[in-house]
Amino acid sequence: KTELLQIGMPIPPLPEQRRIVGLLDEAFAAIATAKANAEKNLQNAREIFESHLNEVFAKKGEGWVERKLEDVAMTFGRGKSKHRPRNEPKLYGGKYPFIQTGDIRNANHFITEHSQTYSEAGLAQSKLWPKGTICITIAANIAETAVLGFDACFPDSVIGVVANPREAEVGFIEYLLQSFKAHIQALGKGSAQANINMSTFENERFPFPPVAEQRQIVEKLDALSAETRRLAAIYSRKLAALEALKKSLLHQAFAGEL
Repeated sequence: KTELLQIGMPIPPLPEQRRIVGLLDEAFAAIATAKANAEKNLQNAREIFESHLNEVFAKKGEGWVERKLEDVAMTFGRGKSKHRPRNEPKLYGGKYPFIQTGDIRNANHFITEHSQTYSEAGLAQSKLWPKGTICITIAANIAETAVLGFDACFPDSVIGVVANPREAEVGFIEYLLQSFKAHIQALGKGSAQANINMSTFENERFPFPPVAEQRQIVEKLDALSAETRRLAAIYSRKLAALEALKKSLLHQAFAGEL
């Protein structure tokens, strides 16, 4: 309190204070409206993609067949992290990317970066999955999905699906799982901590068209996803600019520049 009382505050005459408050009120109201519009546009862009994604898998066409994930996979299983404790320092710091559930949640269709690596010791107690593996989180952030953009290890809180190219497109499976995310999450409810596991998928069937049609669907969804990301970037930049403008106006007001 003593230190605060010693700080000098620039106080203009009362009429000037009222003038500044009026200007700031008007400016901040306009900024709030612009932010609300930008946030709505951002939400609309995401909803358009999600709506189209769900429509693709709701309107199954001729030749679509209900299949389990293991039926369209060359490899289908959980990641490995055998060593205990898992945070043993010797397991980390090498050249092998180590993906965790948070990396999958934060990815946008493809995992393109990582924050942790395994050493040779880490690799020895784990498994290196190939680029193109579809990752499904089954603990913490359940039913989040993304495709590995490089060879990597991941723990047993993640299921890996290596697609059989004769049966399914990698991108199609990942988009399919995005569409069924809420359904898969619902399967994991009913305990103190929501989770799913391999048995969740044992009797779960998903709609698959012929591979050629899968490729066409992936091309369309990729294009729409790219446009959604472009719009999201524009609206995010606008929101940041509006917040910066608000701070700039406050600075000008108390520097006597308004």
